[in-house]
Amino acid sequence: MKYRLIFCCMILTASCMIPYSNIKPLQSLSELDYPYEVKHQALNNDINLAYIDEGSGDQTILFIHGLGSYLPAWKKNVETLKGRYRCIAVDLPGYGQSSKKPHSGMMEFYADVMAELIDKLALKNVVIAGHSMGGQIGMTMALKYPDKVQKLVLIDPAGFERFTEGEKQWFREVMTVKFVKETPPQQIRANLMANFYNTPDDAEFMITDRIAMRTASDFEHYCYAVTRSVHGMVDQPVVDLLDKIEQPTLILFGENDNLIPNPYLHGGKTADIAAIGKAKIKNSQLVMIPQCGHFAQFEKAEAVNQAVRDFLK
Repeated sequence: MKYRLIFCCMILTASCMIPYSNIKPLQSLSELDYPYEVKHQALNNDINLAYIDEGSGDQTILFIHGLGSYLPAWKKNVETLKGRYRCIAVDLPGYGQSSKKPHSGMMEFYADVMAELIDKLALKNVVIAGHSMGGQIGMTMALKYPDKVQKLVLIDPAGFERFTEGEKQWFREVMTVKFVKETPPQQIRANLMANFYNTPDDAEFMITDRIAMRTASDFEHYCYAVTRSVHGMVDQPVVDLLDKIEQPTLILFGENDNLIPNPYLHGGKTADIAAIGKAKIKNSQLVMIPQCGHFAQFEKAEAVNQAVRDFLK
């Protein structure tokens, strides 16, 4: 009896040591739990775009998430800003609850999709708020569809950092569907935590959602979208086009962003990259947020929301 109890305790202890072993697996990414009612818009090329639409106002903020993310990443911003603005946050094609048909992942592809959504919903006075890759998509939109973009809010945006052809090839070779698909829970957690200076407790859902997604029938399509998005960012850079952006632009960076500049290829200070964007985008203002990482809109939501309100007055 004594040894049986010891054995049972060993099994229990071992199961508790397996990180996130009790997470309920998803059958489909459409089962992800979102904080607001999800709507869907049919677009060209059999794209079904999932989005939330909250609040009202003379201006509409269209929130575009970053690489590997989804629309709930904006919930702290939507909740506050919907009192003054119409707030629409989307799942990009291949992500979250949007359709998973394979696509190029090019920045212009995403810009075209967002422009079509603006037309379908008859949106006016549109402010594009983009985080990380979403920022690069926003800048691509501002360049290609200047009549549809009134202002830009760029939060820790990709696109200011310059990469050589060799560095671009490194990205293409490293980021594969297999690599994304087989990322273990421990690494998923580490990857998410790298986005923060001090990871908030309420960011845990991003980790558990990402782990739960691995069993979904459409998970491999998500992995493909992530991979293609990396290709899109390096294949359609905007760093040499920043001086052509005419829209008033708010640039926000966490001072302690561990992802920009790229720590493996460049290193250095985030402020130096932020300064490049500020100098090249003529009608821009820069806000550096102290004790804040790459996911500024979530880690320091109050500071970001206040900066947005001040900018849009």
